[in-house]
Amino acid sequence: MTPSRSNRADVVVVGGGLVGATAALALARAGLSVAVLEAESIDEKIWPENSFDLRVSALSLATQRMFTALGVWPDMVEMGVASFRAMRVWDSAGGGRIEFDASELAEPALGHIVENRVTRRALLRALQQCANVQLEAPSAVTGLRIEDDAAYVETSRGTTWRAQLVVGADGNRSKVRQLLRIDARGWSYDQRAVVATVKTALPHQDTAWQRFLPAGPLAFLPLRDNHCSIVWSTFPSHAEQLLALDDATFNRQLTDAFEATLGEVSVVGARGAFPLKLEHVPDYVRPRIALIGDAAHTVHPLAGQGANLGFLDAAALAQIVGEGAASGVDAGDLRLLRRYERWRKGDNLLMLGVMDGFKRVFGSASAPLRIARNTGFNAVNRTPFLKEIFIRRAMGLSGDLPKLCSALPEVADPSWERFPAAN
Repeated sequence: MTPSRSNRADVVVVGGGLVGATAALALARAGLSVAVLEAESIDEKIWPENSFDLRVSALSLATQRMFTALGVWPDMVEMGVASFRAMRVWDSAGGGRIEFDASELAEPALGHIVENRVTRRALLRALQQCANVQLEAPSAVTGLRIEDDAAYVETSRGTTWRAQLVVGADGNRSKVRQLLRIDARGWSYDQRAVVATVKTALPHQDTAWQRFLPAGPLAFLPLRDNHCSIVWSTFPSHAEQLLALDDATFNRQLTDAFEATLGEVSVVGARGAFPLKLEHVPDYVRPRIALIGDAAHTVHPLAGQGANLGFLDAAALAQIVGEGAASGVDAGDLRLLRRYERWRKGDNLLMLGVMDGFKRVFGSASAPLRIARNTGFNAVNRTPFLKEIFIRRAMGLSGDLPKLCSALPEVADPSWERFPAAN
């Protein structure tokens, strides 16, 4: 099929999730014409009052800067974000603990916990207001052809898009990656993360809490009205048991596993679970192709860095492609795309390695290793400059950051507000 003029764009982004929508908006702000192909419907839905999304992300200050620069942060604040000002992490198999506080860095917060539906809605609203963005949804990719002068993307709608560059932002089961026969390398952790929203008897103190258990970490992430999003990483058989429990039994087991740190907990709404694994692709780019986010790498969620890595990918790619376009360089030029790969691959591999190391160290039952990790935790906790190195990296206050993430304009107060009714 020959593309019509309406099926042409400088860049086609496959995937309209958090990272794909961010990349599309950043590319559009850089002056390129963008088409977004999303397999699911993007129609706004009215959220039930007092409901919560099962999936949340811990957004770093670098990510907040990016969303502020892209103009979506105020909309996110209006729909609801929760700042966390402290972190408390401890090991169930010893006395090791480490604590971080934003006041130690003279910052108002360490980051923000945001429901994924909030971030996605804000991004899609912004994209729908961009004259140089075309949204096609629901629309699944069925074919991909790379030629010297362009890439051609075929969809389930029977359309064919012609573009200089195709961005694969379609998750860890990426269709773009499959069509290009790019195999991800990695391994399963033989764990599942159980997710739910709970209300706690005691105030969460605007604090992100994490307790390392023998089967995996249990995190409580602060939300509005004294609610928390929990992520309980454990063995698959235990995860199935937790999902099958009645609410009262689940509440009791969760309270015990968390040492009643926030008093009795009560689950609100449904529970879910997803498998945990580490994956990384050898090639982020091919001629006229770039992979970002989970399409390129998947990390253990114990430090909440997965989404932030994807957002940094999106910002870095948009910066490089935008600068190239301003100089008349084809967006799909492999030499240009290699700059993106070199920029992001090293940082992503470092984070994957660190998270994998943490998972293995804290998942070990070895007595010497248990003593060593608790000793190390306490030593870092007593050493301010080491704590600052760790937390500044996690917050996105250090490292080679894209321009979108490197300056923080004045933003609205990140307090919770009631969700507005959808139009």
